[in-house]
Amino acid sequence: MSAPILPRLVATDLDGTLLNSARAVTPRTVEALQAARAAGAEIVFVTARPPRGVRAIADQAGVTGVAICSNGAIVYDLDTDEVVTSHLLDRTAANRVAQALAAALPGVGLAVETGRGVLAEAAYTRRIVEDLAFLREVSSVFDGDDPIIKLLAQSQTSTADEMVAAVVAAIEGLAEVTHSGGEGLLEISAPGVTKASTLDVLCRERGVEPGEVVAFGDMPNDLAVLAYAGAGYAMANAHHLVLAAIERRTLSNDEDGVAAVLEELYG
Repeated sequence: MSAPILPRLVATDLDGTLLNSARAVTPRTVEALQAARAAGAEIVFVTARPPRGVRAIADQAGVTGVAICSNGAIVYDLDTDEVVTSHLLDRTAANRVAQALAAALPGVGLAVETGRGVLAEAAYTRRIVEDLAFLREVSSVFDGDDPIIKLLAQSQTSTADEMVAAVVAAIEGLAEVTHSGGEGLLEISAPGVTKASTLDVLCRERGVEPGEVVAFGDMPNDLAVLAYAGAGYAMANAHHLVLAAIERRTLSNDEDGVAAVLEELYG
């Protein structure tokens, strides 16, 4: 009887998935990742985080190679600290999206992820401790000529699910819209740019078939990756849309759910 074919690539989200609630990679998870690497699998972080929010996690986890950042808009080389590829949102399209957001969601606050930092308008009140040194407050995110990796939209009165429902038809074809949870925050990228589209390019470059990928995620921005992979696992703590769409399940991020699957696969 032949041995089972092991996945050649492990694609994992970070927040709510590989990281526990303390935003740490546990020793068990580090050990499981290293067992997968020893068996020949490539570990690829597939995250909404920009590169600056990934490097320290990779060091902690002992992961090298490339990471897919900013929901697929950036491929980042962890070893050289360089952006390999980036997919920018056209400024004209971003302006039209902003107008649609303002019409559908009065009081919406805008910010832009540039790849190197965040430009935030006054109505965008979300502050992440790790990003404070990289945040610049502006009267309008469109005043300068900074690149737009992601347009971020925050509502104080609507959930992310409600925001998507309010704007998705108005911005169809202009941009890709997704989100990472229940808070009132949308993440908007260039048309066709998703975690899965960039992962597919990466896999094709390596000659890896979707059936040779195992993936993990917890939020709507992970859905395309979980559907793409031959084995896509929803975390037990996942968003209700993910739990409804993905059949395979693992334990929560605080129960080392990624490690539990990798241990079964790679021993």
